Amino acid sequence: TLLRVVAFGRRIELEADELRRIRHNVLGGSAPVNLLRPRARKLLLDALYSKSGSAGRHSDPELAAELRSSFDEDVSTEDSFLAFLDAWWPELTPRQVLDAMADEKRLGRWARRILNPGEVRRLARSLRREALSVHDVALLDELHTLLGAPARPRRKREYDPLDQLTGLEELMPVREETQRERAERLAAERTEYAHVIVDEAQDLTPMQWRMVGRRGRHATWTVVGDPAQSSWSTPDEAAEARDEALGSRPRRRFELTVNYRNPAEIAELAAKVLALAMPGKESPRAVRSTGVEPRFVAVPDKADLAGIVRSEAQRLLDQVDGTVGVVVAMNRREQAARWLADLGDRVVALGSLEAKGLEYDATVVVSPAEIADESPAGLRVLYVALTRATQQLTVVSGARDVPDADGVPDLLRD
Repeated sequence: TLLRVVAFGRRIELEADELRRIRHNVLGGSAPVNLLRPRARKLLLDALYSKSGSAGRHSDPELAAELRSSFDEDVSTEDSFLAFLDAWWPELTPRQVLDAMADEKRLGRWARRILNPGEVRRLARSLRREALSVHDVALLDELHTLLGAPARPRRKREYDPLDQLTGLEELMPVREETQRERAERLAAERTEYAHVIVDEAQDLTPMQWRMVGRRGRHATWTVVGDPAQSSWSTPDEAAEARDEALGSRPRRRFELTVNYRNPAEIAELAAKVLALAMPGKESPRAVRSTGVEPRFVAVPDKADLAGIVRSEAQRLLDQVDGTVGVVVAMNRREQAARWLADLGDRVVALGSLEAKGLEYDATVVVSPAEIADESPAGLRVLYVALTRATQQLTVVSGARDVPDADGVPDLLRD
């Protein structure tokens, strides 16, 4: 890397080692990287001026300042300098950085001090995508905060050659923006809100809490969530980020203790898993009872799991008028979809993490042990799976569930 400019009739160069020291000095500032670009520009000009030999040419401060100003103007308008600055300190966008992090070699150079090669490989592969998803929103917002917003280019007035011929440019008033244009501009520029509502708050990651927190620094908040249904692996880390987002504002806590979705027979079974997932947490009280107990089916060794799950789904379809959800561990989603493919659109196969927030007239929960063991939050995820039914529940157990003589898996026994 080399920077070469011409100023005051002589050629001045900054070599790779000098540029590396300047970059290090620039990054010593605490501002986001895009906002450090003016500092990078200034330190480059300082170094070039020092090498030009002009610094000691005048003892008079005014003459010295005038000379320096002239030097900066000459150099900073040179195409070679501008092209170098754009390449050496480009204005970065969150999407550019996200795409660059998906390049394993580039990520390895940046992260080798904190990640081992295997972690670099997994992270890079996880970031490769053709289109962004809703899960990328918080990641891009975090990158935007770290990078800082590049300066927006000035909006140029549309050029009309008649203006110079007629002198109308000075006479024509600038068109004022309409009320709609102003509303759109303010909406695009809005970064904070007066009131923030967070639903399903138990599932926000620390990064998502930081994203929401940046938009509600001075807001009032309504936060709704059930810790027992959290699928986040480290809830304490998320709770710490939530508390940071909420700040020191006073809080009032309300707890809903009534279960309107499940009949008492299903709620009592789910409460056994809740006691394992969150000891001491009180289970919501169901307001109704159907008299229909959950059904347990054990799958013998080498038996046809697909056939049994399909048979139980069909049995429930015959008993309820509405929908039947079949909840399996995440790694069985595609399998389960094939098992149920020709049963019609009233039955749906779901991975355990996909069941949250949904409800069905009846559900089949397949292998509680598989669901409980698939993540550190597995017991809470199983609790969610068991509470999706409004009428009937069937639990299908395999050998891994250690079912008793009645087919009840060990996780659901007293």
